[in-house]
Amino acid sequence: MNPISSKSLIAKDEDLLTLLNGHPGYLPCQYIELAAHQGIVHSSVALSLAQFQPVSLDLRLGQKGYRIQCSFLPENNTVEERLKELTLYEVDLRGDGGILEKGAIYLIPLQEELNLPPEIFGKTNPKSSTGRVDMFTRVIVDNGHRFDEIPFGYKGKMYLEIIPRSFPVKVRENLTLNQLRFIHSKQDILGKDEIEPIYEKQPILFDPNGIAIPFKNVKIDGGLYVSVQLSTPSSDTVVAFKAKTNSSVIDLSKINHYEALDFWEPICLRPEQKNRLVLEPESFYIMMSKEKICIEPNLLAEMVAYEPNSGELRTHYAGFFDPGFGWREGGDQGTRAVMEVRPHDVPFMVEDGQTFCRLNFEKVVATPTRVYGKDIKSNYQNQELTLSKFFKQ
Repeated sequence: MNPISSKSLIAKDEDLLTLLNGHPGYLPCQYIELAAHQGIVHSSVALSLAQFQPVSLDLRLGQKGYRIQCSFLPENNTVEERLKELTLYEVDLRGDGGILEKGAIYLIPLQEELNLPPEIFGKTNPKSSTGRVDMFTRVIVDNGHRFDEIPFGYKGKMYLEIIPRSFPVKVRENLTLNQLRFIHSKQDILGKDEIEPIYEKQPILFDPNGIAIPFKNVKIDGGLYVSVQLSTPSSDTVVAFKAKTNSSVIDLSKINHYEALDFWEPICLRPEQKNRLVLEPESFYIMMSKEKICIEPNLLAEMVAYEPNSGELRTHYAGFFDPGFGWREGGDQGTRAVMEVRPHDVPFMVEDGQTFCRLNFEKVVATPTRVYGKDIKSNYQNQELTLSKFFKQ
């Protein structure tokens, strides 16, 4: 059994697989806690209640990391076997932590380990704050052949690959940069016929004024499409932030600490630019959706990285919306999505209202007992164009 510090969310005498029988979908926080009590996820250091998000578990960095020559997937080997061949040097993450240099590749063992039943698999994704400082992170496991996917019945350790793209960062033991979601059985992404009755009951997309967008006016093809906001009420309104190429180290343990202008260039549009912005190749931008998004408590959404067929643009590293994102009981609904954007080989023009990403929807096995919002101190529930939590807002 795995200890959990602080108050529990569910009775410990329940059997997880019995509860899940006949119910495919994502496990809510109370079921994830039960999985921890039953040893399905475990650690030598007690899990804290703060790690349990509405439908995911925050994963903690271990005591040391490895600077490696290149990224890899182990497939026919353990990760430890590959590390013996590819490690350049170790980074001590204890105490004050260690610095990860921009553009270098690191692999850090995570504290949590898995003992998944055959009926359960996992998916991982960066936390929102991780993606917003342009850190490319993904999880690998022993004999794994795909990033960020934990096979059915996996037993063993997890490792986090980290590539800081824009800024050098300082990290330390116990920091949480990624999340793990548990899924019982395979389930299909919700299609138009399944989304429509959900949408009619509780609209998902709202215009910038907070008015629900009718379902008939929503662009849908395998999910709901979301566009970018570039129209402004005045020429001094910031529509995007561009990462500066030379900056000091960001200590990821310091919240609301750094001056934004030391790291970011704010971008405003003049009237003659006609709500259009030319993005520079391989530069990193923070931008905002035109629509406001509302995810009801028994639903979750994943923002799929949108790449036009030309392959010129990538949007969104994190891309996961918890149940309750933008949802307020008895209040105004909807919160902007903040998107991480990086154009590739050539300058790329984007304009107000241009399609930027797609929301895929899936169901949760049961309504989470904790939903995204102020009650669990979520950082971005009321965001507009918002930088990562490390910067003064």
